[in-house]
Amino acid sequence: MDAAEFRRRGKEMVDFVADYQENIEHRRVYPDVEPGYLRSMIPSEAPLEPESYEDVLRDVDRVIMPGVTHWLSPHFYAYYANSTSFPSILADLLSSGIGTIGFTWAANPACSELETVMLDWLGKMLQLPEDFLSETQGQGGGVIQGTASEATLMALLSARLKTVKCVQESDPQRSEADIISKLIAYTSEEFCATLGTTPCCAFDKIDELGPICNAENIWMHIDAAYAGCAFICPEFRPLLNGVEFADSFSINPNKFLLVGFDCSAMWVKKSADLTRAFQMDPEYLKHEHQGSGWCNHLHQPYSTHKIHWGIPMARRFRSLKLWFVFRMYGLRGLQAFIRKHVELAKTFENLVRGDNNFEICAEVVMGLVCFRLKGSDELNKALLKQITRTGKIYLVPCKLRGRFVLRFVVCGRTTELRHIQEAWKHITELSSELLQNLFDHEGKEN
Repeated sequence: MDAAEFRRRGKEMVDFVADYQENIEHRRVYPDVEPGYLRSMIPSEAPLEPESYEDVLRDVDRVIMPGVTHWLSPHFYAYYANSTSFPSILADLLSSGIGTIGFTWAANPACSELETVMLDWLGKMLQLPEDFLSETQGQGGGVIQGTASEATLMALLSARLKTVKCVQESDPQRSEADIISKLIAYTSEEFCATLGTTPCCAFDKIDELGPICNAENIWMHIDAAYAGCAFICPEFRPLLNGVEFADSFSINPNKFLLVGFDCSAMWVKKSADLTRAFQMDPEYLKHEHQGSGWCNHLHQPYSTHKIHWGIPMARRFRSLKLWFVFRMYGLRGLQAFIRKHVELAKTFENLVRGDNNFEICAEVVMGLVCFRLKGSDELNKALLKQITRTGKIYLVPCKLRGRFVLRFVVCGRTTELRHIQEAWKHITELSSELLQNLFDHEGKEN
């Protein structure tokens, strides 16, 4: 494929994606396939000779689409969704087209610098303490990780090394292995201090946990992967009170800020605590601007090499997605998107509360509603099975206080009020059938 054909095919692909998203609500959201469906539909070996682009694209419809779970569908209510947008998709296209691997400043200055500035932009949108921003006179800064789990691992490894070094300073004879064998990580069921848990969007009291961690010199990492995005709205920002006690903090813009996966934003109060845990300086990574820095706080131990800020050596130009989305939506546009989905979730909550057959199982704070049929776990499992079988909407369950609960998450870019109403109508129709069958069965037994 030469540049001329790429121009033509690229325009066709943009049309394909636009058509897909415009008509996605008419597709079955959950695929009707069995495990292993794909292998029999394609050859067992790669082709010896080139095939045409037309053949490849035809097989996208024939082979791929039947097995796709449509995360961008307005009928997708299962997980905290991938809330991508057209500006984000275009930024990804540009990132792929540039093809940069931005592990050091010299490898791509724009990649390194834009990422740092975008994390400052986002940090200001969240009203993070200045300690977490790279443009201030503090020692902190932000970085894009692949996922929230990756950010949590970075915090854990950094905390471990910091503690080891601290112990060795007071007792140089202690070996690293001996110290590590004595270390303890304090966790809850969610692993770390969490704002917006996965099962029910619950919030830890970080303003109470933080002072204890600080007093005991314990590294506190806050995971706000989903809910943290909503803190750009003033009415939700109080939920972040106490972040000033944290050593690190992360959110996932790809969950609720119209930025496509993968993009997990992480901030640390002292960047050196993170970067020294992943420090590597082979000769081939050094360059003439080594150590010159472009941050304002040059007197601080700050590494501009993103290779020192995480596990992967290679990095994509992911900050382009933040730059495009922030500029094309603006803070007010992003706030409106979040508020709309919180309102839609409240609408669904009210529909549930208005039906005596159902109950709400957790406080509805943002876009997640946890609910269930009044009755046994088996009854709710049967309902979920029917929902999944029909493929019209997609939900997943969780366990709350030992009970089987259904999760309904509203965060799709194209979700409207009518979709919420259609989803509830579908759920109540299926539940009515189940309850009637249960009633008939119990009647026969009696």
